[in-house]
Amino acid sequence: MHRFRNYFLTGLVIAAPLFLTVYITWAFIVWIDSWVTPFIPAAYSPDTYLPFKVPGFGLVVAILFITLLGFLTANLIGRTAISWGESLLGRMPVVRNLYRGLKQIFETVLSNRAKSFQTVGLIEYPRKGLWAIVFVATGTRGEVGHRLDREGERMLSVFLPTTPNPTSGFLLFVREADVTILDMTVEEAAKLVISAGLVSPDYQVDEEQAESAGEPVTIGEAGRRIGADATLNRP
Repeated sequence: MHRFRNYFLTGLVIAAPLFLTVYITWAFIVWIDSWVTPFIPAAYSPDTYLPFKVPGFGLVVAILFITLLGFLTANLIGRTAISWGESLLGRMPVVRNLYRGLKQIFETVLSNRAKSFQTVGLIEYPRKGLWAIVFVATGTRGEVGHRLDREGERMLSVFLPTTPNPTSGFLLFVREADVTILDMTVEEAAKLVISAGLVSPDYQVDEEQAESAGEPVTIGEAGRRIGADATLNRP
């Protein structure tokens, strides 16, 4: 009975992520199709000529449309049309604020995609002695950076994710000296947060240093970093 239970749990660990991945991917494709397909003329829809529906056709059309929109925006006529559309939206009191806010978010994320959220760190939060994983965004800029940079110390904007949903969290402004930078990737840190610490990426440390400290050679990086800081702060 014990062996049967182990086999079942092993199969569940393999099957559950695979099933959920397929299900979420399929649901996303169906959702995009449901929005795009009604706008496709019947003469160009494969559903008109085939006895079955072609899943993903709406997604392909959406990708081609977005790519074409980007191509048109790159030339003078496209930029003129976009400027005219934005000026039209700018005359609508509620819509203009929503559009400008969303545009700023997308421009910030896409223009800095090579830099934003590529660094993982540790900070003491919510009090000294308690540590939390954070995603380092950029140096603090604008008025916030100016107000906080009174002592000449560089400030960082960091995102502190919550468990088990890392897409929600808190925006914090902390001193660069108070952030312990980790070598783990954003994906590894996200797994650590989602699993509530159950899935921790291995971290190879120097064997002689680990043995002298009485630690295993392969341990979690977060634990290693916190332990090192605790040793440094020990009286």
